[in-house]
Amino acid sequence: MKKLGVVTIGQAPRVDLVPEIRSILGEEIQIIEKGALDGLSLKEVETFYPRKDDEVLVTRMADGTSVTVAEKYIYPRLKDQVKSLELEGVKVILLACTGEFPPFDSSSLIVYPQKVLYHVVVSLAQGLKLGVLIPDELQVVSTKKRWSTAAREVVVEAASPYAGIEKVESATDLLLMSGVDIVVMDCIGYTLGMKDLVSKRIKKPVILARSISAKVVSELL
Repeated sequence: MKKLGVVTIGQAPRVDLVPEIRSILGEEIQIIEKGALDGLSLKEVETFYPRKDDEVLVTRMADGTSVTVAEKYIYPRLKDQVKSLELEGVKVILLACTGEFPPFDSSSLIVYPQKVLYHVVVSLAQGLKLGVLIPDELQVVSTKKRWSTAAREVVVEAASPYAGIEKVESATDLLLMSGVDIVVMDCIGYTLGMKDLVSKRIKKPVILARSISAKVVSELL
């Protein structure tokens, strides 16, 4: 059986994520999950909270609790989990986060959703007004900078996928009022159901991080 490693910046298992990835890959793929925050209590995770000028990441604990952490604390723990999967013989690893990270030193093939997402969007959105959904207001400035070269104009709205569907609805309505031509849901936490909601509400093309990444993985496997 072919194996896929899934490394989340939060805790495994990701019951909100992996079943949807499996629906794209099929049942014949063995998925092995690991998380950067595995084995830690919420109190311990609080020491990873972002401070001024930190790169902000939003994820969830195994029990569904949403947490905000700084990239600089998470990256070393991600490296350890990637190495662990490599030692288990996993040849393809999906990094379950759209944040930007330095390369991992690994003999396995790492799929970085941010790179996949960016290059798909830039091939489609040149000359268009791009709407971007992100989890946290603290990410707005860095997100605008990251996507500024992908489209004629970029509009960013924040709505955590872990804070209820109403937040996503409200952010989508703001993008609709802004007159965007295409939307990218820039967080692995956004679900297929959330994409359907955004598509129906905004009536424009919508690109979802988790599904586009899973489809690339399916090609590799």
